[in-house]
Amino acid sequence: MMFIATFGTLFILMGSFPEIEHVVEVPLLSKATSTTSHNHKGGFRTLPFIIANEAFERLASIGLMPNMILYLTREYGMETAAATNFLLLWSAATNFTPLIAALLADSCVGRYSMIAYGSVTSLLGMVLLWSTTMIPRQISNQLTNVYNSTSTMQLLILHSSFALMAIGAGGIRSSSLAFGVDQLSMKDKDGNVKESYFGWYYASVTLSILLGLTGVVYIQETMGWKVGFGIPVILMFISTISFFLASPFYVKLETKKNMVSGLAQVIVASYRNRLVQLNQEYGNLTYYHEKDSILLVPSESLRFLNKACMIRDPSQDLKPDGRPLNPWNLCTVDQVEELKALLRVIPIWTAGIMLTVNVSQGSFLVLEASSMDRHITSNFEIPSGSFGTFMIISVVLWVILYDRVLVPAASLILGRPACLGSKQKIGLGLFSSCVSIASLAIVENIRRGIAIDQGYSEQPQAVVNLSALWLLPRQILDGLAEASACIGQNEFFLAELPQSMSSLASTLGGLGMSLGNLAASFVLSGVDGVTGGGGNESWLSSNINKGHYDYYYAFIFSLCFANFVYFIYCSKAYGPCKGNGKYNFK
Repeated sequence: MMFIATFGTLFILMGSFPEIEHVVEVPLLSKATSTTSHNHKGGFRTLPFIIANEAFERLASIGLMPNMILYLTREYGMETAAATNFLLLWSAATNFTPLIAALLADSCVGRYSMIAYGSVTSLLGMVLLWSTTMIPRQISNQLTNVYNSTSTMQLLILHSSFALMAIGAGGIRSSSLAFGVDQLSMKDKDGNVKESYFGWYYASVTLSILLGLTGVVYIQETMGWKVGFGIPVILMFISTISFFLASPFYVKLETKKNMVSGLAQVIVASYRNRLVQLNQEYGNLTYYHEKDSILLVPSESLRFLNKACMIRDPSQDLKPDGRPLNPWNLCTVDQVEELKALLRVIPIWTAGIMLTVNVSQGSFLVLEASSMDRHITSNFEIPSGSFGTFMIISVVLWVILYDRVLVPAASLILGRPACLGSKQKIGLGLFSSCVSIASLAIVENIRRGIAIDQGYSEQPQAVVNLSALWLLPRQILDGLAEASACIGQNEFFLAELPQSMSSLASTLGGLGMSLGNLAASFVLSGVDGVTGGGGNESWLSSNINKGHYDYYYAFIFSLCFANFVYFIYCSKAYGPCKGNGKYNFK
């Protein structure tokens, strides 16, 4: 069923794109060109293979997570705290490696090679993890089935498998989205095709996560570790094969060398030239640019960086062949504009961090659901831990509704192509996030009041007479927030940053999620420490009926609303986005 559902998503995806006749042209701020002729490469036919690659990787890796704590504690004899820290480190590494891989992909390796390396490495890691289920364990007590302590070799294999999976995930997740954009023509990048690609890409990955959390976990619990870990190996093998099958048809752009050092050179050169007065008199003759560059002068924004590309004395700044004598004193206009583009998106990027803080409250949702009536019928009760799947389902449904209903209807009414701009999507997502946490605060206030009225103040496990379905608005709105804001962020970063930085652009959202998780932990610890001091009952008390989770949610709402206002200010200050204006709803 998992294979059918995932491939079904890909077939739906194929029907969502018009036929593409052209392929990628030379990007605006990059010297990248295709290593092969573009006439017969790229286009829509390559996108299902790219999407399937990451979808199956997510399906495999996410399916390992839920029960891994049981595997480490039962099969390896780890303490719960040690096993939890082990998994947290793995999760942190998995979130961090895409950033490193993105820098390597944009600077020297290339996106195709990075995905290829990541696929093979991740497959090797899963095979190695699967092999740990084959290693016989010696039982020291036949009556209690207590295992001897694990050997150094067993721990080495275990740690190596997780390290390989983290590295492999970084290689795939850092470049897949940007590599798909490489396959599209400039015409399609400016139209609804790219927007549709972003939506279905995100929906496919989200669906794979849902299948991993349900189907793969079920197999592990019913068929044991050998089969349960073998399924992810098969899925990762399919992921790798699906990517390599279309290799002859991919557009593979050459990388711009030393992107990181190029950005650093701008910072150093602008500092060294900080005392130089910007000269407007000589126009483009004042600034250094390469012969084939279409950018002859830098923009007026962040003008202090323009000093990095300003030629003060050609005899001292340039070699006889026209190249800079010292690239740390004189940079190209392209380099300056690349750094400016990165700096300009940072304020809007920071606004997305608060979205993760809101979504991170999901563990408390389980506590609330467990204390509410979860019956759908007299014989069927929704598990409290399954309420998180409603948000994932909501994400997929919102993508389908927007792409297949709202956009066609709006285009028909307006008589022209119409869609939400990237900043409009981010704003819609942040606003939906505010409403979702507000609804959760209201429901929790009602639930707590009923629990106290029914005499359950000292019984946090008691089920109150309130349907848990009142939690669904929160999940539906969170699905809208995730689908809108995350897709909008990807569109925004990939459109506003030069194509030579596409891999980095596609990982900024994930980096924001990592910081959002840290921020959520900081907020939680701060609220718990402040409200629980002096012998008072903390808002986040272990007894959900004596605490004040409704106050905590109200505090999160205030942060989300302030963040929404901050985003509006940043959005107005940023100005119009590239290539979106004629397609926005007006």
